[in-house]
Amino acid sequence: MTEEQGQPAQPEKKEKKSLSLNVVSSKQHKGFGAGTIDLSAVSCVIIDDGVAYIDVGAMHAKSKVERGIKFTPNKEDTPNGRQCWIVWVAVDRNEEGSYYAGATACEMLIDSEARRGWKILADHVNKLDHSIKRRYNLTELGEVERAALRKLLVEHNQEWWDRSPEELKQSLGG
Repeated sequence: MTEEQGQPAQPEKKEKKSLSLNVVSSKQHKGFGAGTIDLSAVSCVIIDDGVAYIDVGAMHAKSKVERGIKFTPNKEDTPNGRQCWIVWVAVDRNEEGSYYAGATACEMLIDSEARRGWKILADHVNKLDHSIKRRYNLTELGEVERAALRKLLVEHNQEWWDRSPEELKQSLGG
């Protein structure tokens, strides 16, 4: 017994550590799991039929175009699929303010009628990681898709666009 409390000394309980991926947290994490993927500054843009729009559901494969679709890694399983893109856009902040710090595009095919689709999940994960690591990879996008993405980014926040690196602007034709 400890004299101060009048109770037996309790062994210190060790807190069980678990790894979790917190997608919507805005708090900074330090300690166990620090350095894991932080998705709080990543937005999901869908480009479908030449139109780009933000769809946060894409983070969990539940964007408007993905809902109700059974995906396969075999492209030939979706012969009538239309080409759609997910663009992972990371936003960062420097002394001047926020800017588009990373952007990577991932292809997928969607056949809404047959409720089938094609995408390679590993490619989507790797490109999400590249965006988080402040890289740009938009080379697979066609001219129409580049123009749609550029229009969306500029309209979403002109100041962010203005502060973004030339590499992004040149890759989107502006």
